Amino acid sequence: MANMKNAKKRVLVNIKKEKANNEFEASMKTAIKNVERAVASKDKEKANDKLKVAIKAIDKAAQKGVTSKNTSARNKSRLSKKVNSME
Repeated sequence: MANMKNAKKRVLVNIKKEKANNEFEASMKTAIKNVERAVASKDKEKANDKLKVAIKAIDKAAQKGVTSKNTSARNKSRLSKKVNSME
């Protein structure tokens, strides 16, 4: 455990930030899975709705620094391609 006051504070702040980052990442992954489930069930309308939610979650994670810009762009591109290729 840290001895200095500023080191103790950094430990607490890091724990708080880790929790927030995990929440952003978890909501992003859940949104991605929801889109993939909608695509698997061949429900285009539902997939489009879920895609909008997923893109918002992915952008939010990138904005907060949880994922990189390239990772976010790749995820959005793959999801959009899956939804758009549906009949």
